[in-house]
Formats: sequence, C-alpha cells, structure tokens
Amino acid sequence: MLTRGIGEGAQFVLERIVRALSLWRIHPNVLTAIGLAINIVAAVLFGNGRFFAAGLVVLGAGIFDMVDGRVARASNTVTSFGAFFDSVVDRYSDMALYMGLLVYYARADRSLYVVLVGLVMAGSVMISYTRARAESLIPSCKVGFLERPERIVLIVIGALMDRMAPVLWIIAVLSNITVIHRCIYTWHQTQQKVDSPS
Repeated sequence: MLTRGIGEGAQFVLERIVRALSLWRIHPNVLTAIGLAINIVAAVLFGNGRFFAAGLVVLGAGIFDMVDGRVARASNTVTSFGAFFDSVVDRYSDMALYMGLLVYYARADRSLYVVLVGLVMAGSVMISYTRARAESLIPSCKVGFLERPERIVLIVIGALMDRMAPVLWIIAVLSNITVIHRCIYTWHQTQQKVDSPS
C-alpha cells in the first residue's frame, strides 16, 4: 500500500514536470543534453571522493532522463533522431560517471578498483552494443537483468550509502552475465531462423 502511494505520488509529480516543460516549449534534446551536463558534474564529484553529493546529483540527472521522452510525446516532437541522440548521450553519461570513479581510484592508488571500474565500463558498453547488434539480426533482444536504470540505481545506492566497492563488483558481474545472456539468446533466435522451413 505504501509503495503504491509513493509510486502514484512520483507519477503525479512527473506528470506536472512534463506538462510544465511542454508548455515552456523546451525541446526534449535539450533536456537530454542537460542530463549529460549534470552527470558530468557528478563525475567531477566522484573524482574528488564526494560520493554522497555525487549520488544526489545523479538522482537529479535521472529526472531529466525520465522526462525527456515523455516531453517529446506530450509536445508531439518524437523523432527517430531524438531516440538515437538520447541513446548516445546515455552512453556518454554512463562513461562520465565511471571516468569519475576511475580518477578517484587512480588517485587513491587502488589498482584493483581501477581495473574493476574498467570491467564495469566494458560490461555497460557491451550491454548496449549486443542489443543493437542483435536487433540488426532479430526483432528484439531485451533479455537480461542489468539494463541502464538498474545500473544507475546501484550507483546511487553505492554513493549514498558509501558502499561503492561492492556495488561495482555487482555491476561488473551482472553486466557481463547480461551480455552473455544476450549472446546466447541471439544465437538461439538465429538458429531458429536457420532451422525453420522456408
């Protein structure tokens, strides 16, 4: 009951934000770009070891990530390029946060965690790449647990609770498991095409 109330309240607030942004005629691509700029601020905070502040900033960036598509639909400005631009900027936002963490661990001379963040970056990029590449061969490849929203939630939790190291291990493992899952799923789907009678 409580979670439902929180969800409905958040939905109400989001709808008001979307309506206001639509009335102000702010283009969705501008909102997407603002989200990237806010994530870069979070990356700087991560690099300086200010994890709690960075977590709060990432939460703020998440609002722009949630509303840009809704504003596009509400203002009838949905375009193929907008979807492409949003996807590209999301990748840069992710990389910015990880670069901030790389800087922090490099300054602290913690080589293991520098490598760990590298694995997280690789897994995150490959999740997107495997889906994009698979969907050039099959209709859809949305399988796997660790999509971008889950990764962002984990990063925020790690930052706010000062538990970034275990969170990075979780992301590193689950992101690469997701990549493997997508590879196996795509293999099965392509085999079905080969085996199906013409």
